[in-house]
Amino acid sequence: MAETMNKDVQVHWRDRKHVLWFPWTFTKYYITNERLMIEQGFFKTVVDETLLYRIVDITMEQTLAGKIFGTGTLIITAKADKTPEIRLENIKNPRKIRTMLSDLVETSRHQRNVVGKEFYSGSRSSVTVQDDRDDEDESLEDDNLE
Repeated sequence: MAETMNKDVQVHWRDRKHVLWFPWTFTKYYITNERLMIEQGFFKTVVDETLLYRIVDITMEQTLAGKIFGTGTLIITAKADKTPEIRLENIKNPRKIRTMLSDLVETSRHQRNVVGKEFYSGSRSSVTVQDDRDDEDESLEDDNLE
């Protein structure tokens, strides 16, 4: 399922917004190693990009017609200033894409050593990054202090 855009960027998924279950629109969606991108427009093209590790919630909506034809909408909540809610509207196989996106988000967070405090605190500047030590090392040090 993955293809390459250049030697460093791997596209895991791409689709278009569907109208009447056919991809006849000028809205394209891409998921790469580290980013979710939405490209919109014909005469004027706008590309929105969100880093995967900033995604905090993924919700799927699917109507009865969507269930019949295999399309649905993913509503993504991200810790971003410009677009806190991102909609991937009328995409094919929304359940499969939701699961894949969730796995890629977790992988991206793990690679960057990002912990949950960044996403749930009230201020923007509270980015918490773990250092190179394991949690076990920290607990051993805590035991030695007692």
